[in-house]
Parts: sequence; C-alpha cells; structure tokens
Amino acid sequence: MNKAIRWRIITLQAIMVVVLAGAAAFAYGMGTFTTTQIHDELTSQQVYFPGADQIKAGGALDPAKFPQEIRDQAGNQVTDGNQARIYANDFLGEHLQGVAGGLTYATVGTKVSALNAQLADTPKDDPNYANLQKQITTLNAQRETLFKGETLRSMLLNAYGWWTIGVYTTYAAFALMIVALGVLGALVFEVFVAARRPERIKVAQKIAA
Repeated sequence: MNKAIRWRIITLQAIMVVVLAGAAAFAYGMGTFTTTQIHDELTSQQVYFPGADQIKAGGALDPAKFPQEIRDQAGNQVTDGNQARIYANDFLGEHLQGVAGGLTYATVGTKVSALNAQLADTPKDDPNYANLQKQITTLNAQRETLFKGETLRSMLLNAYGWWTIGVYTTYAAFALMIVALGVLGALVFEVFVAARRPERIKVAQKIAA
C-alpha cells in the first residue's frame, strides 16, 4: 500500500467516525426526547389501573377476564408506552367489548340512525313508540361511553407507537456509536500502529541507506 492510498483510507475513516458519531448523537437525542415527551404527557393525564382490591370475581380486574400482565399493573399509574398498550388493549378494550355487546361507536351510531328513522314512522300512540325511545336512549348512552373509551384507547395506542419508535431510535443510537468506536479503533490502529510495523521500518531504513 503506497502512502497516497493509506492517507485516503485514513481520511475516509476519520469522516466515517464523525458521521457515525453525529448520527448516533442525533438518534439518541431524538429517542430520548420522544420517550421523555410521552412519559410527561402520560403522567399528566393521571390514568391509573384499578387497585389490587379489584382482582376478584366480578371486579374491574376479574382474573377470569384479564391476563396476568394487566393484573401485575394493579394500582400503577400509566407513565410509559408499554403500560399505555396494556391499559388500552388488555383493560380498556375488554371493558369496551361489554358496553354494547361488542358493538363499536360507529356501528352503534348506525343502529341509532335506523331506530330514529323507525321512530319517525311510528305513531306516538303506538305501544312500540315508547319502547323505541327507550332503545334509542340506551344506545345513545352506550355510544357516548364508547366514544370516550375509544378516543382514550386511540390516544394511548398512539402514545405506545411513538414510545416504541423512541425506544428503538435509542437502540439504534447505541448501535451507531459501537460502529463509530469500531471505525475509530481502526483509524487509531492505522495511524499509530500500522505505520510502525517492522517491515515498514525496514523498508524505510533501506531507503535511507
């Protein structure tokens, strides 16, 4: 390897160290910012899992309905993305299934519209009129509960998604830093060790002689 090629390699290694270290710092900063932001926002919402006293038959954390993963969170506040996922899917999702027999906010709305149309065509003195009104009132209450629950669930899952991105961005930062250190090690070897190898010294001595 001649001197020109060697210095080109050294220059390339130096550039790679700077680029990789910069990318690692940027990724770490973005990952930390994202997870910190999610943590602060979730903490401010003050969402808590039901207490351990609800781990009983018929309780809010009935062992027959809820897995161990969520029961382990009993009484805890939702402060990170993983807890947000557990609360949204395992706890809130299960309770929403029981609000209107598995119907969603959208499907309940369709059912309410159909009943309202039927009510409009039903005379007020018809015995079925009061029954239709009662059904509509019940469904509207269920629809409001589903809207609130699905909105919170969507927000929590969104927080979980961004938290996951932040976590993996932080992992990527560590990986980039390891690669940068590896290239730095190669650069140091090339500059301070490879240049002093015995064969090179002998060649230099022969040239000097």
